[in-house]
Amino acid sequence: MMFLASANPLEHSLDRPFGWFGRGVGEALAAVGITTQVFMLFIGAALMCAVFIARARRVQAGELVPHGWGNFLEALLLFIRDEVVRPVVGRDGDRYLPFIWTVFFLILTCNLLGLIPGCMTATGNISVNAALAGVSFLAWHLWGIRSVGVVKYLRYIVPPVPLVLWPLMLVIEIVGHFVRPFALTMRLFANMFAGHIAIATVLGFTAALTKDTLVLGGAISLAGVLGAVALTLFEVFVAALQAFIFASLTTVFVGMSVHPEH
Repeated sequence: MMFLASANPLEHSLDRPFGWFGRGVGEALAAVGITTQVFMLFIGAALMCAVFIARARRVQAGELVPHGWGNFLEALLLFIRDEVVRPVVGRDGDRYLPFIWTVFFLILTCNLLGLIPGCMTATGNISVNAALAGVSFLAWHLWGIRSVGVVKYLRYIVPPVPLVLWPLMLVIEIVGHFVRPFALTMRLFANMFAGHIAIATVLGFTAALTKDTLVLGGAISLAGVLGAVALTLFEVFVAALQAFIFASLTTVFVGMSVHPEH
């Protein structure tokens, strides 16, 4: 309990040098930008690649009917395709599926890794989220330009309005294009960061209230642990929900870019 609880809940949420290989190695990696949360992003990407490469090899070997984890993964893949991408982008949205799938599963993997003791949530780092949102920002604009051409894409930035309103709408639309990746970044960061703060705070208060009394302290400890477990289970739901929201909003922005006339 005392290991998990802290007088400062931020200790479990703020990024720090990677410590698995010693303090010196961690500080050296941090000097080039590889902190604990960034390293967790690498681990999440490696795990995701390993799982899907293994599944792809089974499909190539003739296992067209999935079993076990393969069945679960296929259900998620089809859900994203049939309930998110195709209704928003249309049948031609399948060409963008690999990117949407990658975004969804990478964020989901990183979110869930952060719930393992000793690990941290990569998406609790605003820089990691900004990088993900930045890649999505470039992707949907490049796809939009490739889909309708540069001239038509720029022409549709401002919707049909009276000429007197055109300059104001141009400013609003340009600002809106940059607000989208900012919203993706802050939404994911705030939800994942706040969840870990809540869990650490509950355990921290439990440790502080139980050090002076035995009987009452036992009841408080039980309540605190149960509260932390409930928050952790809720965090599992939030981890999946935030990955879904990020992928869904990215899909919406892709649809707006490749079909700017709608």
